[in-house]
Amino acid sequence: MSTSPPRRKPRFALRMTLMLVAVVLIFGGVFAIKAVIGAQTNKFFDNMPQPAAAVSSAVVKTERWADDASAVGTFVAVNGTDVTTESGGVVRAIEFEAGQPVRAGDVLVRLNSDNEQATLKALDTSARLAQVQAERWQQLGKDKLVSLDEVQQRVAAAASSQAQAEAQRALIAQKTIRAPFSGELGIRKVNLGQFIAPGSPIVSLQQLDPIYVDFTLPEQRMDTFKPGTPIRASVDALPGQVFEGQVTAIEPRVDPNTRNFTAQATVANPDGVLRPGAFARVAFALGGERDVLVIPQTAVSFNPYGNAVFVITKTARKPGETDMQGKPLTGDKFIVTQRFIKTGATRGDLIAVTEGLKPGEEIATSGLLKLRNDAEVTINNTVQPSAEAKPQAENR
Repeated sequence: MSTSPPRRKPRFALRMTLMLVAVVLIFGGVFAIKAVIGAQTNKFFDNMPQPAAAVSSAVVKTERWADDASAVGTFVAVNGTDVTTESGGVVRAIEFEAGQPVRAGDVLVRLNSDNEQATLKALDTSARLAQVQAERWQQLGKDKLVSLDEVQQRVAAAASSQAQAEAQRALIAQKTIRAPFSGELGIRKVNLGQFIAPGSPIVSLQQLDPIYVDFTLPEQRMDTFKPGTPIRASVDALPGQVFEGQVTAIEPRVDPNTRNFTAQATVANPDGVLRPGAFARVAFALGGERDVLVIPQTAVSFNPYGNAVFVITKTARKPGETDMQGKPLTGDKFIVTQRFIKTGATRGDLIAVTEGLKPGEEIATSGLLKLRNDAEVTINNTVQPSAEAKPQAENR
């Protein structure tokens, strides 16, 4: 009887190991190929020539600027008030037209004073009687027929009666409201037959020539800003017009909240075109001129961590440089480098540079957002941003 050889048990662990190795080799090969392709792609894009950004440029130049400064302010009337009445009453007559000019003392409104006039007549009669009696008693006193004390009492009574009449006459005068100063009237606020109480506004009155302009300045200018300093004022409602005046008063106190002090200038306003309450732009010269480096404001990137510009430098190309199509590049190469600067005062479209630039250096004035350090640029100055010290807006 023959015996069959024993059956081998399957080597399950070996099969699993071989399977895992095969999977690792397959996936590892896939990832390796992908990594090689990615590296080659990155290398291609890293070494691929970048297209040059088109920018406009300007040269840093030196200008002579006067030590000018500016501020914003408000026009204020030299004299301005709401005309009121000291005594109440019913409006009997209105003797002005809204908006008309008046002179000091002109009658504006008359109130009903019939009762006061009747009272005045009675007081005048009593005053005259008291005066006659006082004169008679003075004569009797000279003749020694009455005592000196009685004479003085009669004289005092006459003076008291006259004073009462004068007080009534002053009360009647208050019923006639007059312009306290020369100026221009506003819109009337009362009507015929209306009862107005003491202190009620009747009409606004503003003195327009001359006119004040009040403005504030930082406390650092207190030593250099003096009364008599000439100023130039302008308003948005009258473009192109400049009104000259001079500082007439300076507030001696500095506001502790803003650290500013208030100055007041007087400006001639013969035509009355400047109005109280209007917004004013005030410019003034502090004397002296100095040389400053100026650049267009469009060339500056204003950032919280510092202001910067892109300086353009010209370099020679390396042999074999090509563009994106592989064509060889010739000519000079323009590179931009970011540089931080310190800026000063502005004037129109220009800004002064106190540190970081030298005269004659060329800077980019447009296209700043697409620039980076050592980027190549092309200069196209056919269209330039505005760079005027006194720009004039075109009226279209």
